[in-house]
Amino acid sequence: MLAINSPYPYQELTRKSINGKRLYDNPWGDPVPSVTTILDKTKPQEKREALNNWRQRVGEAEAQKITTEAANVGTQMHNMLESWVKNEEYTGTSTIQSRLMADTVKKNVEPYIDEIWGSEVNLCYPGLYAGTTDLVGVYKGKPTIMDFKQTNKPKKREWIDDYFMQGAAYGMAHNELYDTKIENIAIFMCSRECEFQLFEVEAEEFKQWEEKWALRVAEFYNLN
Repeated sequence: MLAINSPYPYQELTRKSINGKRLYDNPWGDPVPSVTTILDKTKPQEKREALNNWRQRVGEAEAQKITTEAANVGTQMHNMLESWVKNEEYTGTSTIQSRLMADTVKKNVEPYIDEIWGSEVNLCYPGLYAGTTDLVGVYKGKPTIMDFKQTNKPKKREWIDDYFMQGAAYGMAHNELYDTKIENIAIFMCSRECEFQLFEVEAEEFKQWEEKWALRVAEFYNLN
C-alpha cells in the first residue's frame, strides 16, 4: 500500500493574475511564471507550425474536439492516480477508458516506488519559476521527479523534450529549496489503447536537460 511520508516542508503556492499574466505567488520573492508558461512562450517555431498545420488539416472544430476529449480523459486518469497515491477513495467522474488507463499505470509503476514524499507538490525556484509535479519520492532506489502523462498514441522519446525539461525544472527547484540532489526523472505515459511507456532520465542526461531548461528560462526573460 502506498503512503505519503514527506521529510520536506512542502508549501502550497497560489496562482494570481497580474497585468493579465498568470503567476505563482510564493514566500521567496516576487510572483513567478509557471514552468508550462515558459515552455509554451519559448516553443520553437517548427513546433508551432506543426501544430498549426495539424489544426488546418483536420479542421478547427475537429482539432478542438480531439484536444478537449484528450484533456478530459487525461484529467480523469490523473485524478484517479492522485487518489491512489494518497491512498484515498476516488469519487470523481470517470469513464471505462480513463479507469483502464489509470489501472495500467498503477500496475506498471507501484512495484518500483519505494517512497512517496509528496503528490501534486508545488515547487519554486526563487525569482525564476514555479510549478507542480505529480509525484516526488524514491523510484527504483533513487530520488526522482515523476509525472503521469496520457497520450492519444504512443510517443517516441525524441518527441517529448518538453516533458524532460519540465522534470529537470522541478528537480532543480526541489534541490534549491530543500538541499536535495534529485537527478532522476520518470515519465509514466499511457495511451488511449492502454499501452504503457516508461521514459527515464538519469544523472548524466539530467544535466543536459538542466542546461536546455536554463536556456529556455533565459529566452523567456529576454522576450519579456
